[in-house]
Amino acid sequence: MDDSFELYDLKVTVVGNPTDFVCSHQLGDYFLVEGENLVFPQTHSFSMYSLSALLPLLPAKQRVLNANDWMLSDTLIACPDPNCKALFEIKRIGKRKQYHNKTTVVPLTETKRKED
Repeated sequence: MDDSFELYDLKVTVVGNPTDFVCSHQLGDYFLVEGENLVFPQTHSFSMYSLSALLPLLPAKQRVLNANDWMLSDTLIACPDPNCKALFEIKRIGKRKQYHNKTTVVPLTETKRKED
């Protein structure tokens, strides 16, 4: 039984006018989402408060969405600090094949597949 599915890889980049930032953001700083992993290829830091605002959105952004879904069109997320004008742009940068049996120990049964 084929248990594969696809997720989009994402790139989350700090955008906006740096003169309006009040947090430690640096224009162009980014991290990647590859499957279930966050990858920080730069040596810069990334605010845990900003990360906490972004994390709930990332799994939805990774999935195939209906063309009318706002989650597909809205790619800019505001910094959670109301005094900071930094934005975080979430872009899809590729697809990655995943496998059910590599991401969970719960078996994929025919009953569960029919419910979808």
